[in-house]
Amino acid sequence: MTIHAAADRLRQATRTKTPCEPVRDLIGRDDIGTAYAVQKLIVDERIAGGGRVVGRKIGLTSPAVQQQLGVDRPDFGVLFADMEIANGGVVPAGVLLQPKIEAEVAFILGRDLDHDGDVREAVAFVLPALEIVDSRIADWDISFGDTVADNASSGLFVLGDARATLGDVEPIDVQMSMQLDGETVSEGSGKACLGDPLLALAWLARTARELGEPLRAGQLVLSGALGPMVAVSSGARVEAELSGLGSVAVTFG
Repeated sequence: MTIHAAADRLRQATRTKTPCEPVRDLIGRDDIGTAYAVQKLIVDERIAGGGRVVGRKIGLTSPAVQQQLGVDRPDFGVLFADMEIANGGVVPAGVLLQPKIEAEVAFILGRDLDHDGDVREAVAFVLPALEIVDSRIADWDISFGDTVADNASSGLFVLGDARATLGDVEPIDVQMSMQLDGETVSEGSGKACLGDPLLALAWLARTARELGEPLRAGQLVLSGALGPMVAVSSGARVEAELSGLGSVAVTFG
């Protein structure tokens, strides 16, 4: 089947550390159902192998990032425990293929989002995050179908140490500045994330319910980029400051 062929191509890229050709020749550019079926196949196999799911990431929420990748809608991927790098930590060399990085508002849920309602009530904590995206597809030559199948181009993530509540900070008002080796390379705000990171969370909650896998209490949600993502290479140090939430940093080995 084309779903299995696409999954095999992406798995081989991961295993060999060699980016592959796009999978849209197998699943189409915009067949959402088929693309998520490929993602689910790869995710389920990872879970069967002992992987522990800790949450979801929302991708393609910023107009700047959508423009960079030539797409026009959000997507989501699955986060595993072994994707986390400690704040201020080091990404080991050779782990990623074509990494890029972006700063985000992250949420930790205090209750399940398995029915319609105000997502604010489900948010226990808000914190700053860096998402290190990666593509198994050569030269980031991706359509919407390609990135969805590739677990929304997931790589790694870093969480800041400070935890705030929605009583402390409004995600839409967060201002972000990200530095690469001390030079500002990306700036943005909560408004760049689907108009408000909480709207992005609501979109994910609704989509996850529709797919029969609702968000659960204790899970982490990376709500999407607040500004343009930036390519990184070995030796780089990246630090982001998010107003009201503090800083988060990582170094690439």
